[in-house]
Amino acid sequence: MPVRSDTAVLPGLEPLVSQALSAPECTAETASVDRLRLAAVPLVPEVRLVMAEDAIVLWARLEAEAGHVLPPPFWASAWTGGQGLARYILDHPDTVAGRHVLDVASGSGLVAIAAAIAGAAGVTANDIDPYSIAAINANAHANGVELTLSSSDLLDGDVDGVDVVLAGDALYHPSVAARMLPFFARVVANGARVLVGDPDRGHLAHDWLERVATYEVPMNGAPEDAQLHLTSVLKPRRDKVDDRRGRATRLRSEFHDCRTRE
Repeated sequence: MPVRSDTAVLPGLEPLVSQALSAPECTAETASVDRLRLAAVPLVPEVRLVMAEDAIVLWARLEAEAGHVLPPPFWASAWTGGQGLARYILDHPDTVAGRHVLDVASGSGLVAIAAAIAGAAGVTANDIDPYSIAAINANAHANGVELTLSSSDLLDGDVDGVDVVLAGDALYHPSVAARMLPFFARVVANGARVLVGDPDRGHLAHDWLERVATYEVPMNGAPEDAQLHLTSVLKPRRDKVDDRRGRATRLRSEFHDCRTRE
């Protein structure tokens, strides 16, 4: 099982995670609003995650414990795009079975856990948020799977030894999409497969991503997703990869130019 020696140094998180894992019978009705609970994922009931009853209140509590600003706890919710991609992987285990898999912007680790359950030869869950890494570690234990954990920023480089790259709900902001899309293009150009889960938050590359599946999402996912009823799984069209790689790189350059002028 994955072990992270630095989990305990994250202020306020360890006791919340420990409580959630030790009291799996805790329900939304009985959980404190600023705590975590272990629950099945609505679209992927085979997987249980440590999730926040109210992510905003949890965020405030963790910031108070830490004494400084923290990134949003994206790891504490089962996001719509990730649910769809995890469902697809479990419904089509041949997608990852026997392959080496990288899950980028892993968040809670939902997609990585699904890949491990589906029989991947090895799964790396990557996220730059140390709280996310701690949550992924806990969720991997809760589901009895082994993951390799990575907190490095991988988007500007090339990944070696990876057969499949997964990204569940990773195109949630223009600045993130501007980095993620060139990364996808490089991955595909190097011969690996890419699968993206996205409910179409407005940053999809419709000119080179084609849908392979669409799912109706239960309404008890992340609160921010309340208006998102459908989510899709997409893959790059290989005949568009080279063109998209150049265009996405220019988009990223323009974004950084704008930030510099600000």
